[in-house]
Amino acid sequence: MAVFEYNALNQSGKKVSGIIDAESSSAAKGKLRLQDIYPTSLNKIESKAIHDTGTSKSLFSEIDFFSRISSSELSMITRQLSTLLSAGFPLVKAVATLVPQTKTKSMEKVLSRVKDAIQEGSSFAKALALYPRVFSPIFINMVNAGESSGTLEIVLERLADFTENKEESKKKIQAALAYPVLMSFIGFGVLMILLTYVVPGIITIFSDMNQTLPMPTLILIFVSSFFKSYWWGILLVPILFSLSIFSIRRTEKGAYFIDELLISLPIIGNLLVKLIAARFTRTLASLLENGVPMLAALNITKSIAGNKVIVELISKACETVEQGGELGEVLGQSDNFPYLAAQMIKIGETSGEIEKMLEKTADIFEKDVQSAITAASSLIEPLIILTMGVVVGMIILSICLPIFEMNQLVR
Repeated sequence: MAVFEYNALNQSGKKVSGIIDAESSSAAKGKLRLQDIYPTSLNKIESKAIHDTGTSKSLFSEIDFFSRISSSELSMITRQLSTLLSAGFPLVKAVATLVPQTKTKSMEKVLSRVKDAIQEGSSFAKALALYPRVFSPIFINMVNAGESSGTLEIVLERLADFTENKEESKKKIQAALAYPVLMSFIGFGVLMILLTYVVPGIITIFSDMNQTLPMPTLILIFVSSFFKSYWWGILLVPILFSLSIFSIRRTEKGAYFIDELLISLPIIGNLLVKLIAARFTRTLASLLENGVPMLAALNITKSIAGNKVIVELISKACETVEQGGELGEVLGQSDNFPYLAAQMIKIGETSGEIEKMLEKTADIFEKDVQSAITAASSLIEPLIILTMGVVVGMIILSICLPIFEMNQLVR
């Protein structure tokens, strides 16, 4: 089967472009007309070694050596590609135009390979699929839907919006948590310095006097000695804990247990479930809006859920939807999915506007999570300062108590 690149007009007279597979140029034109797309130019792309298994493997493995490509760069390239296609550029030429404009060598190499793959007969979506570490399943499936419908430039613009919104939400959450985390590290560092360097020097004076010391001072001496002798062990504990969690998560049962434990935690679990629900509904809405079938869209969102319990729930929803059931009904029966989100999905299914309701649901839960994190961070900051004040106050009190007792003896 041959591959053709086309420039065409849709029903509203807007210019569209893309790639289509067909037996011949007349068959390609017939396929496009069935989609209410009327070609103005149709060019056959010669098929070459891209279909060879060995070549595909080498292209796939080469990306393993590339450095990580940021979401912001991918979003920028996607938007620029959409603009070029809207201006009437053929796909190959549009991709070739962007190659020298990339910020990193990694993206330049990827785009060059994608351009070559298209020229050798692959569709745009298949060319992107060679690099799963750069282009997510959501990205590839939406591009595939855009090619099939002849609305590739519109889909790319939506993908750019989707990526930018996702990155913006992530940055807001990171910004809200950055200061409390920094304060925690600084506070712990100050405490370590006090207990390992400052306090031992002062307490040595009391130890040499052979005087009975008050209980708070004895406790401080013990804690200080422990920190000074085993500071490496204290630093090693979080590392060992992280390695243990990583090892447990590598097993199917272990990963499920940890994910179930996380979403059952008070406050944190509730926030995590809302965050997953926002990500799920936002992604599903974007896929459905761009023509991806419901079952395929659910399978894609399952891969980005990030929680084994929710993945199991979405898998159950896939089976129900495949048998003619309703998505909202399945989600509403689970205690691990927000009730409000399930009800809004039900309303969307009943009204036939599920995409809009999914978008609204995502908006609600994203704002809810951001507000909760901002409120929590505003409480954590004074709590950290208060805790540090209490700890430092106890240290000072433990040092001063023997001094007060010595003054009484002198009198």
